[in-house]
Amino acid sequence: MNWTYQRLAILGFAITIVMGLVPNVNAQKLPNQQIESVQLAQNQMSAVELYNRGVDKIEAGDFQGALADFKQALRIDPNDADTYYNLGYVHHTLGNYDQAIERYSEAIRLNPNFDQAYSNRGYAYFVLKNYKEAIADASKAISLNSKNDTAYISRGNAHDELGEHQAALADYEKALSINPNNARAYYNRGLTYNRIKQHQRARADYNEAIRLKPAFAEAFYNRGLTKFYLNNTVEAIQDLQKAAELFQKQGRKDNYQSAIDAVSAIGE
Repeated sequence: MNWTYQRLAILGFAITIVMGLVPNVNAQKLPNQQIESVQLAQNQMSAVELYNRGVDKIEAGDFQGALADFKQALRIDPNDADTYYNLGYVHHTLGNYDQAIERYSEAIRLNPNFDQAYSNRGYAYFVLKNYKEAIADASKAISLNSKNDTAYISRGNAHDELGEHQAALADYEKALSINPNNARAYYNRGLTYNRIKQHQRARADYNEAIRLKPAFAEAFYNRGLTKFYLNNTVEAIQDLQKAAELFQKQGRKDNYQSAIDAVSAIGE
C-alpha cells in the first residue's frame, strides 16, 4: 500500500509513555522517632534500607532489582505509601500497567492526599485507553496540588483522545502557565493543533519543544510531518532525518524505521 498524505500519521503518545510519569519519590531518611521494641526498630530500619536501595536501583536502571527490594520492604512494613508508589512506578516503567494501577491504588489508600500517585495512576489509565478514569485521577491530583503541571498534561491527553480538543488545549495552557519550560506540554499541544488542522500553531509548539529539549526526537519527527503538510518538503525531510538520527542514538529501532520510511515516502 503506497504512502499518501493521509498515511503520514502524526506520532502519538505510545512511544513516550514513561515521560508522562511524575518522578519517583526520593529515598527516605532513617526514621527519627523512638520505637519501644528493639526488634520493631530493626525491622523498620531494614525496610527503609531496602526502600533506599530500591530507589538507587531505579536511578541505575535496574528495575527488576528495584522491584525485589520494594516487595521485600513491604513484607516488613506493609503500610508505607511511598514504597507502594515506587513499586507502581517501576511496574509502569516496565509496561505492567494493570499492576502499576494496583500499587498506586494501595499508595492512595494509605495516603489519600498523594497527588503524585493519582497523577501516575491517571497516566496508566490513559495508556490503557481508560480515558474517563484518566481524567478523574488527573482532576483529583490537580485538586490536591494545583501546581501539578504533569497532571494537567495527562488530563489534556485524555481529553484529546476523546475528541475534546478545546478542553485539551485549555489544560496544556494551564500546564505552561505553571511551568513555561515544560517541553512535553508544548509537544502535546502541537499534537492537538495538528489534529484540528492548525499546522502553523503546531509547528510553533514543536519549535518550542525542541528549543527546550534539543534531543526531543518525537518533536523533530512531528515537526517534519507538519512542515510536509505546510508544503515545505525540504525542511520536512531535514527534520525527519534528524529524528531518525536521534532515534537511532537512543536505541529505538522501530521509531528510527518509521522516520526513515517517512523520509522515503516524502521523497517519492
